[in-house]
Amino acid sequence: MDPDTAADFTVENVEKALHQLYYDPNIENKNLAQKWLMQAQVSPQAWQFCWVLLRPEKVPEIQYFGASALHTKISRYWGDIPAEQYDTLKTQLFSQIARFASGSKIVLTRLCVALASLALNMMPEAWPGAVSEMVRMFQEEGGEVDGRARCLALLELLTVLPEEFQTSRLPQYRKGQVRGALGREWTAVYPLLQQLLRQPDSPPLVKARVLKCLSSWVLLDVPLNESEGLVEASFTALADPELFDTAVEAIVNTISQPDSQRYVNTLLKLVPQVLQLQEQLRDAVQNGDMETSHGICRIAVSLGENHSRALLEQVEHWQSFLALVNMIMFCTGIPGHYPVNETTSSLTLTFWYTLQDDIMSFEAEKQAVYLQVYRPVYFQLVDVLLHKAQFPTDEEYASWSSDEKEQFRIYRVDISDTLMYVYEMLGAELLSNLYDKLGRLLTNTEPTTTWQHTEALLYGFQSIAETIDVNYSDVIPGLIGLIPRININNVQLADTVMFTIGALAEWLADHPVMLSSVLPLVLQALGNPDLSVSSVSTLKKICRECKYDLPPYANNIVAVSQEVLIKQIHKTSQCMWLMQALGFLLSALPVEEILRNLHSLITPYIQQLEKLAGETPNPSNKLAIIHILGLLSNLFTTLDITKQEEESGENAPPIKSVPPQTGPNPVVVVLQQVFALIQTVLSKWLNDSQVVEAVCAIFEKSVKTLLHDFAPMVSQLSEMLGQMYSTIPQASALDLTRQMVHIFASETNHFPPIKALFELVTSVTLTIFQQGVLSLKFPEGPTVKSTCFFFTELIAHCADVPPVGQVLQEDGKLLLLAVLEAIGGQSSRSLMDQFAEVLFCLNKHCFALLTVWLKEALRSPGFPSSRVSDEQKDTFSQQVLRERVNKRRVKDIVKEFTLVCRGLHGTEYAADY
Repeated sequence: MDPDTAADFTVENVEKALHQLYYDPNIENKNLAQKWLMQAQVSPQAWQFCWVLLRPEKVPEIQYFGASALHTKISRYWGDIPAEQYDTLKTQLFSQIARFASGSKIVLTRLCVALASLALNMMPEAWPGAVSEMVRMFQEEGGEVDGRARCLALLELLTVLPEEFQTSRLPQYRKGQVRGALGREWTAVYPLLQQLLRQPDSPPLVKARVLKCLSSWVLLDVPLNESEGLVEASFTALADPELFDTAVEAIVNTISQPDSQRYVNTLLKLVPQVLQLQEQLRDAVQNGDMETSHGICRIAVSLGENHSRALLEQVEHWQSFLALVNMIMFCTGIPGHYPVNETTSSLTLTFWYTLQDDIMSFEAEKQAVYLQVYRPVYFQLVDVLLHKAQFPTDEEYASWSSDEKEQFRIYRVDISDTLMYVYEMLGAELLSNLYDKLGRLLTNTEPTTTWQHTEALLYGFQSIAETIDVNYSDVIPGLIGLIPRININNVQLADTVMFTIGALAEWLADHPVMLSSVLPLVLQALGNPDLSVSSVSTLKKICRECKYDLPPYANNIVAVSQEVLIKQIHKTSQCMWLMQALGFLLSALPVEEILRNLHSLITPYIQQLEKLAGETPNPSNKLAIIHILGLLSNLFTTLDITKQEEESGENAPPIKSVPPQTGPNPVVVVLQQVFALIQTVLSKWLNDSQVVEAVCAIFEKSVKTLLHDFAPMVSQLSEMLGQMYSTIPQASALDLTRQMVHIFASETNHFPPIKALFELVTSVTLTIFQQGVLSLKFPEGPTVKSTCFFFTELIAHCADVPPVGQVLQEDGKLLLLAVLEAIGGQSSRSLMDQFAEVLFCLNKHCFALLTVWLKEALRSPGFPSSRVSDEQKDTFSQQVLRERVNKRRVKDIVKEFTLVCRGLHGTEYAADY
């Protein structure tokens, strides 16, 4: 099918195209057919061919296309249908639905959606009581369609009606009218659904459709008290395995409607109904029926989560709500390991947040009463969560897939977040509670304790200590004392021990005497590749937080780190973290010691880099070069001898500080030593953006950390950057230039090399791009935003910086044309605010020029878009020129004009804008 034969939308051609779409093996032909059919569907001829395609002798694929075309025409081109044809269309659709009631299900659904769309467009004026009429039409006896098929067709129609409303393209004001009209029609739907659901002889299929229909209608915020009987019947349906899933959906959807919290009396009636499901829940858990336990849990959680505040307020019913809370606790602690033996417990976690928030939001006296009841519940919750966080046996864990292990990891993170939140309610008592349990476990002489128990308790500590300030807790010294007693015979346990020590790094900074208990464990773990992430991140935290207490251990830390780096135990990212850790560590040492350590640490890498620099470039030595350069940049990122006072924290005693350093900064000393070598590397790899990026990163990190201490390097680095950028311009060199300009441009001593560099990169860039306004036309959003920002800054100085004024006088019209092109449709709509700001600035600072330029620019026919008339262009011009104070208004004017230019004004796309 050729898309150009658009005029040929005949029945025969449509059928040919459908055959091509479904049966042609050639994917290009399929795509062509699909494109042609989409055009056919929206063509005026669709009104003729769609009814023919629905004839009984046609196959379902063809009938389906006919029904879809009808729906498209009604839903998207309603304005094309004359009002006098509404009733004919309605009658035709009713008769087609009646005919397909015992025919193809997919065609029936599509026809129902078409009639639903018709009803929504006609309601309420042109078709009052639409739903009542639908019910009446399908309840009338007659025709050759049997009663059950007719009933199912009606239920299908009633189900798709609210769904079609949710996705309809009705304008906002119509949506409100139609929602109100549909809400009033619930009185026609409710008795029918109630009768069908309660009738003993209703077939399961009919009951399932009734439940689905209820699910659909509650999305319209049907008042909960008006669907009470149906919800009750849905609870009864849970006993039937065939109806269980649809009944769960219906109950959950009904309970979850935001509006339902207003109907407290109905909610109170639901609590005992949920509690009655406990026996069915326990049986399901016992029999390993995950689907049933999952469904019942969803019901209990949706009632608790959505209505905990309303139910807590009903003080006289506190016992039944507490029973519901305990039922949810049972679901949290459901036996088995997540996600292999159960997937239910994770559903409950948000409920515990909600309940806690609601309790803590009460005023003090009321809160105290609730805390008496619920604090013990939350202590029980902690036990349950830590039990659920336990790893399975080593053998079982080894049998899990990588996907299951990842889901379990995420589940543990969710548990960790929950414990952290619960701490807000339980406070220090929670830590004491965990400490007592851990103490009992570790001093228990019986060999019944598994590593999983110990790990889970430590994980609880770690979860809290990671984000909560535990400096005032009196159990942490005891915990640090217990850690060396743990028999670490397992990777997961060792990992958690590491992360727990890392979480206590700030505490260790205030209690440095305890460092000697834990540091040996961390340094030992550093040599184990399985503990790479946990040991390196923990050492980094300790070096960052406790660096002023680490000089006695510095030689040992550096020696162990060097050893693991030489043995290549860790992956690249962990090597980088390790270098950052060493940077923090060295920052607190006297300069001569820093230089001595740097020498021993870096020399092997410099020698390696010298060797690599002499080799012919190839992929493997490229990776090695990038790795070494990365190690240096990460080391220089954190090696900062200037921040010793402020970084040691407010409560750190002054005696911790090292005396002020004199002489050049150690990082500068090293950079000057390796500068020639880096230039050699660059000369061979200048056309490789990754190597250039790695070189620039060393200097960029150093400049950021050292700031003005970097001064001795400014001249030679500026020269090198200029040579690099002149030979092969690369983004990383520009980023580094920006950093240098930002820090040193205001310093007279360093201004000449910086100025020369800035002029050089500007002229090289302009040679490439010819003109500055070109970057306004780039497809990348961030580039366009930066360019607009540049112009708004530049324009603001047209009066006080004469060269800027001159440039604008000469080339300002070019800028305006580029802005208008963008507004006319050349750029993404999401960038219109930025272009509006440029227009606003031109208007504010160059009003006289803008008046002339706008007039000249908009005079061109078809500019900035063929969709705008001269009158619309004049209006736009006048509106913009009028606004020299209100920037927000200019943004609105531009948004409005861009929609007109794109032919989107007044469409549903505009509504989202």
